[in-house]
Amino acid sequence: MISSRKIEDLTPEMQILCNRLIMDCKAAGMDILITSTYRDFEAQNALYAQGRVTSGARVTNAKAGESFHNYRVAFDIVPLCNGKPVWGVNGEDGKLWFKIGEIGSKYLDWAGKWKTFKEFPHFQLRGITLQQLKEKHGNQ
Repeated sequence: MISSRKIEDLTPEMQILCNRLIMDCKAAGMDILITSTYRDFEAQNALYAQGRVTSGARVTNAKAGESFHNYRVAFDIVPLCNGKPVWGVNGEDGKLWFKIGEIGSKYLDWAGKWKTFKEFPHFQLRGITLQQLKEKHGNQ
């Protein structure tokens, strides 16, 4: 089971975009930590089971093959404040998430803008569909 945090596990295009977000946030006075990049199908199914079959809150609606992470074109982040992760999305913490989302939305699809099941940590490649990824890569 592979659940990576390495930027190098993303496609070359996504590596550039991920590093751009890190640099753009730093230039705006914010630090972010990459918490997830590539996930294999086994890791995706384990995450999907959380809150359904196993304990914990539901954190994804994507089964294996249904996540951009499975195709190396998505990553998750968390803002850092004084070196500590900021998980809250309300109040002042929420403003931080929205600033980061605004920066990343210039060149990535930010799941914090989705109509349903908003995922504030999630950014993915813009301009490609899940169906196109599946056709290109098949089952991994």
